[in-house]
Amino acid sequence: MPDRRVISNTSPLLYLHQVGRLELLRDLYREVDVPLAVEAELRKGAALGCSTPDLSHLSWIHVRPLTDSPLPMVADLGPGEAGVIVLGLSNPGCLLLLDDAFGRRVAKRSNLAFTGTLGVLVRSKKEGLLTNLAAVIEDLRRTTMYLSDELISSVLKETDEP
Repeated sequence: MPDRRVISNTSPLLYLHQVGRLELLRDLYREVDVPLAVEAELRKGAALGCSTPDLSHLSWIHVRPLTDSPLPMVADLGPGEAGVIVLGLSNPGCLLLLDDAFGRRVAKRSNLAFTGTLGVLVRSKKEGLLTNLAAVIEDLRRTTMYLSDELISSVLKETDEP
């Protein structure tokens, strides 16, 4: 049983899909909600030839419309991030999956809990769902996700990997 509702932005879904590890979200959280804007971003990426997950084939991912909550008025916040934050504000105690640094700052200012793709992988490693985090990180480096050597070193140290 998940400990709380989980709401994901586009990038964790995209990157975990691209490295063949999307099922970790299901294994960790059982169900994941996404705003309509995230589904639209994934479809747009697919139309451009990017490898994206087809949410219509994933029964554990639920596309949610936004409620009447006010959209954060931040010009640099993309529609996916804004939708995730609005859903988060409507669901106290939830966990947001966000990689975008600016989106994370807005979530923090809104007192919303969040983690990102690497946080999901670290938790997966700690819960025994991954045996070799370093290999998955190497796969991530072959995507468009930017990971500094310093960040990778810190993450591997946290999980006791060389």
